[in-house]
Amino acid sequence: METVAGMNFWGKNKKKRVQAERLRQCGHALENGSLQYVKLYSQLGFRDRDTVGLKNAALAEMSNNLGGQGIRVPDGYAITTAAYQYFLESNQLIPTISAALKDLAVDDLSSLRETSRQVSDLVSKANFPEDLAEEIDAAYIALEQKYGSNIDVAVRSSSTVEGLPSASFAGQQVSCLNVRGPENLMVACQQVFTSLFSERAIAYCLQHELNPMDIRVSIGVQKMVRSDLSVSGVMATLDVQTGFQNVIAISSSYGLGENIAQGAVNPDEFTVFKPLLTELRTPILKRHLGEKAVRMVYKNDGNGPATRNEPVLENDRARFSLSDEDIGLLARQGRIIEEYCFKQQETFCPMEIEWAKDGEDGEVYIVQARRESARARNETRIYQDYQLLDQGWFLAGGKSVGHSVVTGVARVIQTVSEIHKLQPGEILVTPKTGPDWEPALSHVAAIVTDSGGPCCHAATTARELGVPAVVGCNDATQVISTGDEITVVCIERDRGQIYDGKLAYKMDERVFSDITKTETQLMLNLSNPEDAFEYAALPVAGVGLVKMEYIINHLIKVHPRALLEYEGQAPDVQFMIDEITAGYSDRRSYYINRLAESLGMIAAAFYPRPVMVRLSDFQSNEYATLYGGDCFENNEENPKLGLRGAARYFSPEFAESFSLECEAIRYVRNEMGLSNLQVIAPFVRTPEEGGQLLTLMARHGLRQGDNELKVYLMCETPANVLLADEFLQFFDGFSIGTDDLLQLTMGVDSGSSLFTGIDVRNRAVLKLIYLAIDACHRTGRYIGISGSAPSDYTEITRWLVGQGIGSISFEPQSYFKMQKVVACAESKSTLDETQEFNAPPKSPLRIPA
Repeated sequence: METVAGMNFWGKNKKKRVQAERLRQCGHALENGSLQYVKLYSQLGFRDRDTVGLKNAALAEMSNNLGGQGIRVPDGYAITTAAYQYFLESNQLIPTISAALKDLAVDDLSSLRETSRQVSDLVSKANFPEDLAEEIDAAYIALEQKYGSNIDVAVRSSSTVEGLPSASFAGQQVSCLNVRGPENLMVACQQVFTSLFSERAIAYCLQHELNPMDIRVSIGVQKMVRSDLSVSGVMATLDVQTGFQNVIAISSSYGLGENIAQGAVNPDEFTVFKPLLTELRTPILKRHLGEKAVRMVYKNDGNGPATRNEPVLENDRARFSLSDEDIGLLARQGRIIEEYCFKQQETFCPMEIEWAKDGEDGEVYIVQARRESARARNETRIYQDYQLLDQGWFLAGGKSVGHSVVTGVARVIQTVSEIHKLQPGEILVTPKTGPDWEPALSHVAAIVTDSGGPCCHAATTARELGVPAVVGCNDATQVISTGDEITVVCIERDRGQIYDGKLAYKMDERVFSDITKTETQLMLNLSNPEDAFEYAALPVAGVGLVKMEYIINHLIKVHPRALLEYEGQAPDVQFMIDEITAGYSDRRSYYINRLAESLGMIAAAFYPRPVMVRLSDFQSNEYATLYGGDCFENNEENPKLGLRGAARYFSPEFAESFSLECEAIRYVRNEMGLSNLQVIAPFVRTPEEGGQLLTLMARHGLRQGDNELKVYLMCETPANVLLADEFLQFFDGFSIGTDDLLQLTMGVDSGSSLFTGIDVRNRAVLKLIYLAIDACHRTGRYIGISGSAPSDYTEITRWLVGQGIGSISFEPQSYFKMQKVVACAESKSTLDETQEFNAPPKSPLRIPA
């Protein structure tokens, strides 16, 4: 919250400044640590959390113990919880406030509002005891002696109950920025005390069965970091959406950090992989360019608020607010803080950290640090899988919060003055939420906002309430009206959607303890990097198939030649390319980095388990659908049998495009350090072509065997099977692709409705699969299957287990069902439990002589 500048506290309360000698004595006592109500950070630590609150204690602990590791905390001091208690007692407020709060019901919004107004009015008009005011004044003057007259400070609350396992009180009280002078400092301190009795704060206490009068608050006063001239943000030392512990998530925007917390901006976002983070290596798994439309800066005209928002220039919006060096520095600092807190508490301690970069000295400072508790409270060993059963009209999309699907009636609310219109069970649609909204949100079904990021107020509140939210939609309030029936879908880690109407869906719940280990390796087919952190919790051996073309189609969106040959594109295509590649140094870097980050996200999620990526296997008609692709692709009569797979990589027209793929894979393995990423070569027609492909890959920095690189063949043509021994002289094993193998064996288009009764259970297809498995067994090579057949036909899965298949890859939604099938097959169970597992095959699953 912005502080009120220019008010003469002493004049208002008819007090005079204390004598210079008394201030000098207080200053001396401050240095000695003998003041009763004010303590320097240098005199504090975790041991003092009951005295100065968790936030101040953490800042002091870091300042005193982590400075040698590069952690900078702005200089400052704490006004103790005893000062707050003394303030209430000296004004005889405790009996009056306690009586006002007695028997107050959280659901009675009218009484809550009136009680909050009455109590806040009492606190805001109370007087500071003279000796307490002297100590606060003296501490500020001590900072002036160090930094200069009229120093700018930040004034923040520090509660003793923030970060409780059962509730998080973080952000409950106001923060005042750019506070100058002893008079305004006193005003800011009184605002902090008053904010303990806001509607939001009282309601939160009542919801968690806590008496507001039992809450103790301290105040932290710190030298301001001039991030109004630079950037600031928040980082969490885990993925707050899924609880995945091996990443650091950073949000960043221009100016002072309040806009991110308030959801006033859509910030830039970065995800860094912790286990391989070093001084020389920063494995950035994701960059998301936020809108960053406004920035909060100083307003020092002496009238009204001390800060203001101003628009950000278009050029600054179109670039990332942090360099790779800044991202690496922040991530390392986040890990240092987390590891230190882990040692102190002897348990995993994910942290939420507010940081700011000073535009004058260029240094990064930590301004707040607290344990991230919302995700810890939601941790469970029960996996919930949601699946939409209907298709609907897409209305809006943004950042996903939570993991569920909700249908309901929308309520569009533009400002908090309309919040009384929100009815229990409705879906709130609004530009943004704020602290004043919270008392009315306890019964909301979901939250949708136009602005905000993963750390904004709406996102934090949704996690607290355990409801889904989609934030940063830009235009949700324009396309959705009050009374509309809508469906909020939050089933992907980072992408939420809102659809028109109430769509049908189902939810399957599985308990991890019910899963038995199998000898057959179970893997996933997974190509969406946004799903990786969610599904990495499954007890699988890794990822058996990542389809590179999915990433190119959904995330890169541009034909590689349109990027490489940009100058020859039509103006409308160039405009679209410029918009898509904003934030990257050049178009080539965009393709490589975007592909590398997407592959790195999946590889990091499952690290060190193997992740197998198939080189691009677009057909010409599929490549043509990408931006700029229609002018580079021939109109082939039979694209399934045309320029695809390895043959395309050798094509002079596509050779440079293929080099981009190799560079992305090389970057993930060598620069990020994710050597668990392995390669599958698709549609290799002859053994000679396979050998030539390995030579080509080596020229692009992917030499088979280097850094444990394995290259597998997608076994999907009859030639791959019939000449298996020759192909296996070049490749490390087979990954069987059943779809193409069926089509090429039986001469049918599996996507055509003209053919019925022909599927992968045909004896000819089964014999080829059997021969492929046998060849790999004889040569000691890897053998797995990644096609759709095992998920489609449980009898195929049982038969594959009987043949000794090394691994089977399933779609994530099929994992629990198929894991049971595999376990039963390995135990030679009669599978009498359900008809689902006993469906008779259409043809005998035996291999003819």
